[in-house]
Amino acid sequence: MTTRKAGTRKTTPRRATSKGADEVPTAPAVPEASPDADLGAPSFASLGLLPELVHAVDAAGYPAPTPIQVQAIPLCIRGRDVMGLAQTGTGKTAAFTLPIIHRLHGGPRRTRALILTPTRELCQQVEASFRKYGRFSGLGVAPVFGGVSYEPQEEALRAGVDVIVATPGRLIDHMEKRNCSLDELEILVLDEADRMLDMGFAPQINRIVNGIPPYRQTLLFSATMPPEVEALARKYLRRPIVVQVGRRSQAAHTVRHAVYPVPGHRKTALLVALLRSHEMDSTLVFTRTKHGADRVVRALHEEGMEATAMHADKTQSQRNAALEAFRRGDIKVLVATDIAQRGLDISGISHVINYDVPGQAEDYVHRIGRTGRAAQTGDAFTFMAPDEIAMVRTIERVLGQPIERVSMPGFDFGTTA
Repeated sequence: MTTRKAGTRKTTPRRATSKGADEVPTAPAVPEASPDADLGAPSFASLGLLPELVHAVDAAGYPAPTPIQVQAIPLCIRGRDVMGLAQTGTGKTAAFTLPIIHRLHGGPRRTRALILTPTRELCQQVEASFRKYGRFSGLGVAPVFGGVSYEPQEEALRAGVDVIVATPGRLIDHMEKRNCSLDELEILVLDEADRMLDMGFAPQINRIVNGIPPYRQTLLFSATMPPEVEALARKYLRRPIVVQVGRRSQAAHTVRHAVYPVPGHRKTALLVALLRSHEMDSTLVFTRTKHGADRVVRALHEEGMEATAMHADKTQSQRNAALEAFRRGDIKVLVATDIAQRGLDISGISHVINYDVPGQAEDYVHRIGRTGRAAQTGDAFTFMAPDEIAMVRTIERVLGQPIERVSMPGFDFGTTA
């Protein structure tokens, strides 16, 4: 552990059963593709995708697939059950949307794929991915989540769609009203499975899966693999191939980490000082509570700084407006609770600041995954009060490395963790 003064730092589907009758251990992780494999570095065309899909990916500005995409896409195209484990920001969404579009293209018009996500924001991100890559395909996609009007979703589902992207609670509402039929579903995706279980969605997931055909392809993607997710995989996937990029609980290597020791009552003042002294083009600040997020935003406004909050008490339209303003750069600081740690697909976030140390070490990895995405670099600062030292040490053990302490003159509480 090092301590440094702040002024010196630069900063045909595989058969799967919903009854768990075929609980086969997962296969060993597929090794990362070598750059020397085949005839050179892997390309989207070499993964077996339709030419129209390759063109759509190229038009979106992605010249080459990420490691998780290199491993997962060919397996998904072949109809295998897949468990995809990778850090946040490594391209997991495209790793399943691209092969699903490939497989559904030209098929009958009925609901053939269902993607379950934990949050509204992630639901919208996955829907946008389908629309971006599948614009040539004619596939119909319906996003289904709470916090917005029910009737437009009902109309879209009753009209018939090929793909449903949904949060569990709102989908069950539509299933109970028979607004959608999943009787001929071919592909089920459990996206961010660990987060869904963290949020208590296990009963809803079980209820949904029990209402769809047992003979299907099932894909599970997760940033971490706690025992609960392993149990979910054993229950719903049959002979899955595990594709893993990086070790479990590993933070993105493109992120620079730093811990700032500071008394709890001085955290807001430290935040203001950092925002004024650093080149922070786009900063995402995480607080533990909704009231804490609002309090930080008010304090920044008093200092003449533009900021906005995003948390569960905001309406969906307010959350969308906050995200769009942040994405456009109209607002440089977005203060959020952990609702935003997954599903925020915003390029160019330069800094993530943990105003409060997260209560779980895994949440640290997810939070800082908002910066350093797609091989870009980013900074992750954590404000550590004296009563948060133990949690920071736990995070360091999970990461397998110490985090640099940065002493900010006038703010350090004088305790070396």
